[in-house]
Amino acid sequence: MARQKTIFVCQNCGYKAPKWLGRCPDCGAWNSLVEELAERGHRDREKRQPSLARPQRIDTVAIDKEARDKTGMSEFDRALGGGVVPGSLVLIGGDPGIGKSTLILQVVQRLARQGLRTLYISGEESVQQIKMRAQRISADSSELYLLSGTCLEDVIDRLDELAPRIIVIDSIQTIFTESLGSAPGSIGQVREVTSKLMSLAKGSGKAIFLIGHVTKDGAIAGPKVLEHLVDTVLYFEGDGSHMYRILRAVKNRYGPTNEIGVFEMSDKGLEEVGNPSKIFFEERASDVSGSVVISCMEGTRPLLVEMQALVCTSSLAMPRRTTIGVDPNRVSVLVAVLAKRGGVALSDKDIFVNVAGGIKIDEPAIDLGIISTTASSFLNKPIPRKTVTFGEVGLSGEVRGVSQTELRLKEAVKLGFSRCLLSKKSIKTLKTTVDMELTGVSSVTELLEVLF
Repeated sequence: MARQKTIFVCQNCGYKAPKWLGRCPDCGAWNSLVEELAERGHRDREKRQPSLARPQRIDTVAIDKEARDKTGMSEFDRALGGGVVPGSLVLIGGDPGIGKSTLILQVVQRLARQGLRTLYISGEESVQQIKMRAQRISADSSELYLLSGTCLEDVIDRLDELAPRIIVIDSIQTIFTESLGSAPGSIGQVREVTSKLMSLAKGSGKAIFLIGHVTKDGAIAGPKVLEHLVDTVLYFEGDGSHMYRILRAVKNRYGPTNEIGVFEMSDKGLEEVGNPSKIFFEERASDVSGSVVISCMEGTRPLLVEMQALVCTSSLAMPRRTTIGVDPNRVSVLVAVLAKRGGVALSDKDIFVNVAGGIKIDEPAIDLGIISTTASSFLNKPIPRKTVTFGEVGLSGEVRGVSQTELRLKEAVKLGFSRCLLSKKSIKTLKTTVDMELTGVSSVTELLEVLF
């Protein structure tokens, strides 16, 4: 295969050079020149035959409502928005050793058992090594095929022979195309390979899963445009010291974003967690200050998690503000609100805030829980065990309502909670009755009076 002509393009300003340069002569950016395929000339464009179909009116386009392929793993289907969409390109990222390869192998095994021909392509392991992992999770379907290789052109030739419905690339950073001379894993290679796989998925209707490496900052290695090319981006999160793993959707063209699937790591692979709310506070201590259960939304799913706080006298000139699972800037703002509007002096206190279970929460509804548990630890007065809380807190100390109030309350009732602290506006917007005591508060001051 003849190697195509390439050029080096600055990713910052678009400057083009015939060879690689450490610094862009135009904008002065370092290490910004990336190898790309040179554009064809006008003569080649004139010879090219049009391959696009005729435009269609949107009211004449027919779609299949049941076009998704269910994997049989409900937590994975939830993160995808209901199942695998034919012709979709899905990117799965996560820390090394978190279980990405194990998860996707379990998924394709379930699809293969339904009669869908699947092909697992690995650029890091041999087929014997994949088989060893497959034996541990009992993946032995006759419709599951394994292939070890790194050249994209060779892989595409095998696809023409096998004609699989589902394709897995593990990992995208190990695959290269002969069109570029740069090393596998470089920015140009990753982008060019992903572009060709996207064209393959859209043209053939095959669903393709890409596994991506993650950098030290927690982002998927490679250019940011990689996340823009794919249809769905899933992050597999979890702490190596915890048995639970969370599959979080951060982009999804075919479903809601911020959906999560919860899994538990075992010796036989990953097992689904049917009731994640229960596991996040089932070991909660009783009659201890600095602990409260909050209700948050992850996509369309309500979750109840335990929020913990520890307030103690600081020996430092600048007291510490340490958080795990929540935004530290948000905690600093709420501590200032609690001191100014609630009269709780915390300027000389070390404050530690933690979300039990290793989950990360980024939602305004947790504000009321952070203030409640911080005040509880400072006053050394426990919050009743069967109390749940949620609500947004403004800088003037007002408590604002949040969305999906009824879903949050129903989940709390189902798990045995008897009292809820929330904004008065949220109570007024309820359309159905809830079998629990609802206490409305309008300010931080009123919250402290009700609790303590």
